[in-house]
Amino acid sequence: MSMTPRERVLAAMKKESLDRPPAAIFTQSATLAQMDACGAAWPEAHKSAELMAKLGAAQADYDGFECVRAPFCLTAETERLGATVAVDKRDANPMVKKHPFKFDPMTGEYDDPASVLMSPEEFLQGGRPAEAIKAMGLLKKSHGENYAIVAGNTGPFTLTGNLVSAESVVFGMMMDPDQVAKWVAAINPIVKAYTNALLDAGADVVQCSEPSASVDMLAPDMFETASGQYVRESLAPGQDRYTVLHICGDTTQILEPMVAAKTTGISIEEKVDSFKAVEMVGKKTVLVGNVGSVRPLFQGTPEEVVPAVKHSMEAGFDVISSGCGIAVATPDANMKIFAKTVKGE
Repeated sequence: MSMTPRERVLAAMKKESLDRPPAAIFTQSATLAQMDACGAAWPEAHKSAELMAKLGAAQADYDGFECVRAPFCLTAETERLGATVAVDKRDANPMVKKHPFKFDPMTGEYDDPASVLMSPEEFLQGGRPAEAIKAMGLLKKSHGENYAIVAGNTGPFTLTGNLVSAESVVFGMMMDPDQVAKWVAAINPIVKAYTNALLDAGADVVQCSEPSASVDMLAPDMFETASGQYVRESLAPGQDRYTVLHICGDTTQILEPMVAAKTTGISIEEKVDSFKAVEMVGKKTVLVGNVGSVRPLFQGTPEEVVPAVKHSMEAGFDVISSGCGIAVATPDANMKIFAKTVKGE
């Protein structure tokens, strides 16, 4: 008996036997072509639960993928917590324009997070996070019978950097790690509350992006201190509640520590050798990825997408997904051939 898209994704999350791996974009999945097709577009779809749900379903409705996914950026939590964010473009992600809090390892000047951060309960009640929570319920109602629902949020170390500047927390890891720990520990209950609220509202999977904890930013031996110990708490999966940790770049050196964070799965880029990743951690976690989001998906042709997709399949990834967020101008033909290749169509 063939599986439904929902059954296939959820079976992959449980490492159960599959007829084939699912084709499902767990990272940012919206494209300009999808916006045209479904009638929901940025920047409005970042702010409205109804439009967010409509665009989040477009990867399934129009490109043939096997999950639905929203929201679309890593700035919703940042904006809610006081940063100035430009949410004004149809063809580009929102951008943080001003960090609201003081964190300066060079001068030793720091805001006290206990004094400047809102409570997790207050955080959930407003702004774009509240719209994303509402969107999960809408997606559950419209697509939950046949498709797995994936929500996206931001990891604690990255969210801290968004609020005080990524450069400051990276320097802080070397110059004043106690202050970094103080801030990330204060942010983490908000991440945990948001993760659980998204799951409670209807998400089957929360895919958490933690790009600031990549080896491009931190020494590999800093990962556990900066992020892993916090993710283990804020992204703890439960019964029929799955979490996936995504980190950009070549994460080969931190694959084992990522697995030790005890999320259901990890999402990795094409910069990691697919076969090596499966050899190292494929039996310990659910592997999501790792078709190149820049090349071949954004810059390549359909003919280049096919072998890249097959490579991740042959390596043994559990969910065939993009290695990182989909560029919004990714050609529709490349998205469609991706899904068809996994399905053998």
